[in-house]
Amino acid sequence: MTAWFGLDRDLVERLVHGLGGPESAESVDGPRADRGAERVSKADENVGTAGIRAAFARAAWTMIAEPGDGVAGLVVGALGPAGALSAVLDRVGPTELQRRILGSEWSRGSTSADAESEDPAAMPASRVLGSALERWRPRLVSADLVAACETAIEVGVRLLLPGAPGWHAGFDHLGVHAPHALWLRGSPDAPAGERAIALVGARAASGYGEHVTLEAAAGLVDRGFAIVSGAAYGIDGAAHRAALGSGGVTVAYLAGGVDRPYPAGHDALIRRIREAGGAVISESPCGSTPSKWRFLQRNRLIAAASAATVVMEAGDRSGSINTAGQPKGLSFGCLSRRQKLDSCDRRV
Repeated sequence: MTAWFGLDRDLVERLVHGLGGPESAESVDGPRADRGAERVSKADENVGTAGIRAAFARAAWTMIAEPGDGVAGLVVGALGPAGALSAVLDRVGPTELQRRILGSEWSRGSTSADAESEDPAAMPASRVLGSALERWRPRLVSADLVAACETAIEVGVRLLLPGAPGWHAGFDHLGVHAPHALWLRGSPDAPAGERAIALVGARAASGYGEHVTLEAAAGLVDRGFAIVSGAAYGIDGAAHRAALGSGGVTVAYLAGGVDRPYPAGHDALIRRIREAGGAVISESPCGSTPSKWRFLQRNRLIAAASAATVVMEAGDRSGSINTAGQPKGLSFGCLSRRQKLDSCDRRV
């Protein structure tokens, strides 16, 4: 029996294919069927194997690293998702992990491999890697990962991988803070459109704030835009409902697993988003619960997946302000309750 990452190879392959399969694996499966009895080349088999291992490793990294973990992003970028996961499983120390990174293609192409730097885009210091390993190892539980994948397959969730159809190009602009993979429930093509606008704002929205949001979302849909938001109460919910009511596409990014609609009061709304050709997406695997940190990190995906972010109404310390502050494209602020909503501040 062949083992990958301490698990039976057949199990890993079944899980990956059940989640949609990597593009590299699909490219191998196609020729195999077309050729009939013709033997698939060893090179083709290796491509398929690497794709399956990488896809499973990316799924694992969504569990063992918190969203936006820049150290995890650098290690995965340097060693590849499978190589990085193997390093954690092998319980290598920070010095050995640093040595592997320095021997990678990333190090040879890096202009800032300062071993004492704490900038995630540079070579992490040994103590930074040590702290990261201590965070990751307790969360690498094979049974939990398999259970999350099984749940995803059961409820029809796909694993969306970087570079695959449906992956929004804006995610790649996040650098080492980009998601390792995304868990998607709904249409796999929904998040990839370039004509998307994020409408976000306060949960405790005023009646006027919701009214303006409804009009804005409907008007944008009429002009061919998709609406991106976070499925929360208040402004987010109003944006999604208006998009659906206008026959448009809307995408919701959650801070927890897509198998657990959050907030629970928006269960029906989230289901409508999926059924109407949109998608519900999370960086965390099935079974994950929302947290304050995950809400903040979810906001960067909302900004990255849209051409512009509009904060319809929010308090001065609202998380929606964090969304607009993400370094992506245009942001528009119809912001503070101390300001009139019709006096919007545009920032480029």
